[in-house]
Amino acid sequence: MTSYRQPGTVLTDHRFTVPLDHARPSGERIELFAREVVSSSRTTADLPWLVYLEGGPGFGARRFVGRQAWLGRALQDFRVLLLDQRGTGLSTPANRQSLPLCGGPQEQADYLAHFRADSIVRDCETIRHRLTGGAPWTVLGQSFGGFCATHYLATAPEGLSTVLITGGLPSVDGHADDIYQAAFPRMERKNAAHYARYPQDVERARRIAEHLTENQTVLPSGYTLSPEAFQSLGIMLGSGDGSHQLHYLLENAFARTSHGPALSDTFQEAVQSALSYAAHPLYAVLHEAIYAQGARPTAWAAERVRAGFPQFDIGKALAGEGPVLFTGETIHPWHFDCDPALRPLRETAQLLAERTDWPVLYDAERLAANEVPVAAAVYHDDLYVDTEHALRTARTIKGLRTWVTDEFEHDGLRTGGPRVLDRLLALTRGDI
Repeated sequence: MTSYRQPGTVLTDHRFTVPLDHARPSGERIELFAREVVSSSRTTADLPWLVYLEGGPGFGARRFVGRQAWLGRALQDFRVLLLDQRGTGLSTPANRQSLPLCGGPQEQADYLAHFRADSIVRDCETIRHRLTGGAPWTVLGQSFGGFCATHYLATAPEGLSTVLITGGLPSVDGHADDIYQAAFPRMERKNAAHYARYPQDVERARRIAEHLTENQTVLPSGYTLSPEAFQSLGIMLGSGDGSHQLHYLLENAFARTSHGPALSDTFQEAVQSALSYAAHPLYAVLHEAIYAQGARPTAWAAERVRAGFPQFDIGKALAGEGPVLFTGETIHPWHFDCDPALRPLRETAQLLAERTDWPVLYDAERLAANEVPVAAAVYHDDLYVDTEHALRTARTIKGLRTWVTDEFEHDGLRTGGPRVLDRLLALTRGDI
């Protein structure tokens, strides 16, 4: 283990080996990375542990500097473990470069089937026994991390002292189709709010879409910016300042050249940064798999459901007078054609979309008998996690207390971290 200091904190890097398939402990093993953080004034204190599960899938734990965001509040009470979930960050990364080591697309799909909430929770339990001596710990789950925390409650509650969930209460029995049937109307509302704030963006978005329809555009990174890919910039509308950032991106779209208007280098650089999955490919590859339970395949649910919402058809929008609607929090087959980081994984993603042997993730009876203190922040009209689904799940988990707020968007833990965490801790203690 290596320890070092940042302002107000002492950090220790941990590495663990765990089975790829916890049902086969003698089989292939992978490495997990986690970073322990403790207040520099409490390094020798006997503090309870809090393990943080990042959103995603596909994102490693945030790399804090010092006591940023919610971490400073957590360090008042806890020794914090920032876990890179399997396949992310420094935990045996799974991407276009590493996955061919598993074999062909079928072997890659079989490998990645072990990278969902069930395996992540088994990883946590392995780590917990090694770090705490068997004592239960607090889990803080953001977004997909909350999905993992909910699975934790249903399968290994003995490992938990408290659970805190931010924007991450999953539908316990909904198919991926149900998720996206709720998502597209929500996305339409986000578009309406954006265009109401920035009406000038209606024409700007149409002009860009028309340009992309008439001109094949490949960004400097090799990303093919199709009209549909341009629409997917709507993923920005789910964060606290996302609407503003999208507006600034659109206003700088075109440059004057000797050959006429062209998409500016500034715009292209910003777009490829916003759309590329190079740093987190599992977000795309496993995006629908995180909802899969039982024998029913996901079968590109977002793509199929989108067909029932013709207002999102960019061709129809450009042929009429309606605004170009942005999309977000959906993954489509064309992502694996547009993004060079995903192209080698196209067949692997197809096999995962066809898979029919997914384990069930949530045991409703065990959740109804829960005895672990749980609190969840539910963000009103959250782009990424449907509020109605979240509240329905909240009612199925015994003792869970919710804080429903429209003060924050999905990234409330980032933008209002100390307050959000303080509120959830107070709820679990019964102080509110």
